Amino acid sequence: MITLYDCATAPSPRRARIFLAEKGVPHETVPVDLRSGEQLGEDFRRINPQCTVPALVTEEGAVLTDNAGIAAYLEARYPEPPLLGRTPLERAEIASWQWRVEFEGLMAVAEALRNGSPAMAGRALPGPVDYAQIPALAERGLARLQHFLAVLNAHLEGRDFIAAGQFSVADITAVVAVDFARVVKVRPGEAHPHLLRWREAMEARGTMR
Repeated sequence: MITLYDCATAPSPRRARIFLAEKGVPHETVPVDLRSGEQLGEDFRRINPQCTVPALVTEEGAVLTDNAGIAAYLEARYPEPPLLGRTPLERAEIASWQWRVEFEGLMAVAEALRNGSPAMAGRALPGPVDYAQIPALAERGLARLQHFLAVLNAHLEGRDFIAAGQFSVADITAVVAVDFARVVKVRPGEAHPHLLRWREAMEARGTMR
């Protein structure tokens, strides 16, 4: 049985949860309390020395500690339905948009939150090393996020999905990024009608928990 080390309030493990749900893969869940710093304790370090979630223990016993590796494993182990594309061009387009959504959207939110929130003082980056906040990066993250929402809204005009005309990992990451933006008080609104339509359709899938 696959085991997912998870945190219900964090964006990164949510991506893995949605991927597993879309694949219909049965798994066990072990919650990790990030608020109390459980991920930094010795017990969890033995599972993932990077001190981050998600961590996925495969059926073979290997431990995967990032969403890229988790997605690659699950796609190969459970190929239906495909979430990374089938043809070379589909896979290329999905990979390209996955990278853009992660870097331009999700990382922009993280940049704003981790460099601007008093609760994140000394924890500007996840992982075992403490890094000081840089307030200017919080401002840049907010600017990047607003630009990302505008770009994504324009891209979604006339489209049901972000890439290759099909639901994919790019949609999963985008849902998480758009929802995560609320932690820095940014939400799509009247200026983003195509984005709002797409987000409503994603919710109707029933896997976006």
